[in-house]
Amino acid sequence: MGVELEQSKGRVTFFDTIRGISVVSMILFHFTYDLFFISQIKLTWFTPLVMQIWVPSISYPFIFIAGCMCAFSKNSFKRAGVYGLVALAIFAATTFANIDTPINFGIFFCMASCTLVEALISRFAIPPKGYAAAILFLLLFVICIPISAGHIGIGNIVFSLPKELYQTPYLAWAGFPSPSFSSGDYYPLLPYLFLYVSGAAFNRQLKAEGYPNWMKTFSLPLITEMGKHSLIVYILHQPILLLIALFVSQNIVL
Repeated sequence: MGVELEQSKGRVTFFDTIRGISVVSMILFHFTYDLFFISQIKLTWFTPLVMQIWVPSISYPFIFIAGCMCAFSKNSFKRAGVYGLVALAIFAATTFANIDTPINFGIFFCMASCTLVEALISRFAIPPKGYAAAILFLLLFVICIPISAGHIGIGNIVFSLPKELYQTPYLAWAGFPSPSFSSGDYYPLLPYLFLYVSGAAFNRQLKAEGYPNWMKTFSLPLITEMGKHSLIVYILHQPILLLIALFVSQNIVL
């Protein structure tokens, strides 16, 4: 997230700003979610359709920008390890808190696994680079979005995947959840690896060409700073929001 974005000629604040916008949207979503499900506040506009649109609008840019950071990262293996430790901590905390469904293979697992795979590809093969490669991986991502539901495709062109992939409890991490699998936040390796690698390929090419000045200077007060420190913000915001939601549910009659 807010990791290794320094360039020899300065920081490219565009990435921080876009990430910061996603962070603000994430905080608003989680606060709304907590008020609705924990404080039991009747928010009639917070429908399943709204959630289905809101969540991807946060996570997709997040993962794409994380992939873009591969062009700056001095040690992607270390970055993957940091994400992995945070994922384990979140799993432990959500399991212990027992407030909502524990988070198995959530967004930080996704970041860790994608970063690790991309680092291995870059170490032992040719690092993904170029706008054509970015578009190709983005298309693969779109095709594979419904993979956890047992199929891939776009529109009416759909291909069912072998049911055996979804009958084992050991492949949920890859994108093939069994009927008994549950998670409060689910971002497996597939299809999100393709979105992540798309960002990596895109930014490697952009960096090689040189960033335009507007990308180096584009910023929004506070939001850009939140984007720079998004990892810390992510870790701290949910416990604070949960405490507020619990306080509201116990002390305020609505």
